[in-house]
Amino acid sequence: MIAITPELEKKAVNCIRFLAADAVEKANSGHPGMPMGCAQLAFTLWARHLRFHPQHPRWENRDRFILSAGHGSMLLYSLLHLAEFDVTMEDLKQFRQLHSKTPGHPEFGLTPGVEATTGPLGQGFANGVGMALSQRMMATRVNGGGTFPLENFIYAICSDGDLEEGVASEAASMAGHLQLGNIIYLYDDNRISIEGNTEITFTEDRGKRFESYGWHVQHCDGLDGDAVDRCIRAAQKDPRPSIIVARTQIGFGAPHKQNTGEVHGSPLGKDELKAAKQNLGWPEETMFLVPDDVRALWSSIVAEKKRGYDAWAVQLAKWRKDEPARAKIWDAHWTRATPKDLAEQLAAGMDYGSDSTRKMSQKVIQKAAALVPALVGGSADLEPSTFTAIHGGGDIDAGKFDGRVFHYGVREHAMGSVVNGLAYDGAFIPYGSTFLLFSDYMRPPIRLAAISGLQSITVFTHDSIFLAEDGPTHQPIEQLGALRAVPGLHVVRPCDGTEVAAAWAHAILRKDGPTLLILSRQKVTPVARAKPANVHECLRGAYAIVEPANKPSVVLIATGSEVTTTANAAKLLTAKGHAVRVVSMPCMTCFLSWPHADQDALVPQDGTPLVAVEAALGVEFHRIIGRNGLVLGIDRYGASAPEKAIAEEYGFTPEKIAARVEKWITRDRT
Repeated sequence: MIAITPELEKKAVNCIRFLAADAVEKANSGHPGMPMGCAQLAFTLWARHLRFHPQHPRWENRDRFILSAGHGSMLLYSLLHLAEFDVTMEDLKQFRQLHSKTPGHPEFGLTPGVEATTGPLGQGFANGVGMALSQRMMATRVNGGGTFPLENFIYAICSDGDLEEGVASEAASMAGHLQLGNIIYLYDDNRISIEGNTEITFTEDRGKRFESYGWHVQHCDGLDGDAVDRCIRAAQKDPRPSIIVARTQIGFGAPHKQNTGEVHGSPLGKDELKAAKQNLGWPEETMFLVPDDVRALWSSIVAEKKRGYDAWAVQLAKWRKDEPARAKIWDAHWTRATPKDLAEQLAAGMDYGSDSTRKMSQKVIQKAAALVPALVGGSADLEPSTFTAIHGGGDIDAGKFDGRVFHYGVREHAMGSVVNGLAYDGAFIPYGSTFLLFSDYMRPPIRLAAISGLQSITVFTHDSIFLAEDGPTHQPIEQLGALRAVPGLHVVRPCDGTEVAAAWAHAILRKDGPTLLILSRQKVTPVARAKPANVHECLRGAYAIVEPANKPSVVLIATGSEVTTTANAAKLLTAKGHAVRVVSMPCMTCFLSWPHADQDALVPQDGTPLVAVEAALGVEFHRIIGRNGLVLGIDRYGASAPEKAIAEEYGFTPEKIAARVEKWITRDRT
């Protein structure tokens, strides 16, 4: 451990404070209060404990640091710069500017050393639970009862806002149950929110709350580095997840704005910034100052961190030689290895009779789990309905991390965020599952997965009004359209076994973004294709299943359970002399990525009547069929009734679809 004098530590902490405050002042935008109040917490953690290597920011055995209070991003950027990551002084000066490495909130994949995209409060807190799970699960698979090659911690700095968001409560409950002792969170207990003192809204005993979750709770003065250090060391030894309630002062050092909401989300202002520097003995006129002795201190800290990495790398090389079987497991996980013919293997034998697509998915999951060691997943207390367990995979439970099946409980929001945490960590291909209607509880982590380009998978079953008697509270109408509107998100709604296999292959092979699988509760009848099923055709996202002998006089596009119904409607239209093409479109986003000429060849834009059929709102199909196309969808809520009565009432029978299409295409166009 490097010996640091109190005077030099004080200077190093103030350096963090004023790099942050100067950057916010230059940008005329940002949150200076949190970095100024948490600088001591962060310095103590990074200098005395955090394992990292700036040139290997994704080193497997690093400690993970999450700034859950992402609004205080300049705290993290200042640390990354001082710790010699690829964040330059110029990057700090470009805080919140277009195309900079230092955006207003940390973004995974943009800035080296950023472990998670944070800003929406509570998300980083829950992501850390997923990362902790990932590390425990990997350690169980490769350590063989020892402590090598993985023995690390998940650290975070979280705020009042993080703890107030419900997702943090869900995730904390889960972490306590699972006894994730590799979690150590530092709670910035500054008692100030944007609107003023937290006493106006947040008066519970936070420490006792976390004790009830099964966490190890400590309290300390967050401005006392030695006190913070003692708490971190005690947390490292405790088998429970730990939270350190650190009393801090927002905007520390600013004489007129310290401990006020005013310093939360606005620059200090030139006069207050100057006064703060005077108050803390910092040179007043120099912006973005890093004194030579502070720079030298960080160089020595980084050198020590690098030596730790080098020693680990030597051990790893020896371990690989001594433990080839475990090394193979290590590589299969960190590369998320898949067979080259994954799609073909998953599709083999999937051409069978009537069943729900959720049941078909259950069979595909078993195949996929045997072929892809990194695949793990579970449900939000709904596995008997979503059919997403890996049979024989073993349960993840308190102190038991060698399994592959999660039980998230009725915690959809945390499930999405924990799945993201597993995906951020990179050793697993994780999935969660629930009913499509409950995607409303999961919108924040779904959106963040898309922003971050995470390989996270969600299986949504009970995909339409055809789940019947449960009624409108459980029947999705607008959810498909809302999810398809998320940039970078692939929403796949398969119609039969081959498309289900293709959907899973797509999700497993797609490493640069999230995928949602939308599956039925009701049985779907086999699709009568114009030619034999081809999994690679399905993987493209759209293809013709019914093709007329001549140029089509109408093109019908459908997804999921409506594909067979639409194909049967096409038979009725054909009998009346119409040349009908039926297109199955399991993934609209995939289709829209095709070259325009390829899109037009399948869905012509030459005036041919175009119809979209889906038991949902369906307005997004106008992107494909144009403003003059016909959407046979639903613009009202569902109803509680048997499935056949629902289909009749809402017009989703072959006869009613055919009648509506014929009336539309034969209407007077003059």
